[in-house]
Amino acid sequence: MKPRNSIPHEEALIKELRDDPEYAAEYLKAAMEDSDEPKVLLVALRQIARAQGVAKVAKRAHIERESLYRALSPNGNPRFSTIVAITKALGLTLTVEPAR
Repeated sequence: MKPRNSIPHEEALIKELRDDPEYAAEYLKAAMEDSDEPKVLLVALRQIARAQGVAKVAKRAHIERESLYRALSPNGNPRFSTIVAITKALGLTLTVEPAR
């Protein structure tokens, strides 16, 4: 029997985030809904930035590439203005809805 072709989960996720803006938006929205752990938002932003190319995202956000890496690192603590700039550069927007 011929082995099935497969790709690692991380690679498949990056491809999906790069190729489908709606998926990226839902992915980020789900991360934001995890209010118990705010770092989840940074992980999601980091993965979407990797999918689109960190250098390109940094340039569009008018942030130094190293600063973007630092802001989205596991120990990052970016300003809200930085998060807004990053989401704009990713072609996304942050919204607020009433809590359920």
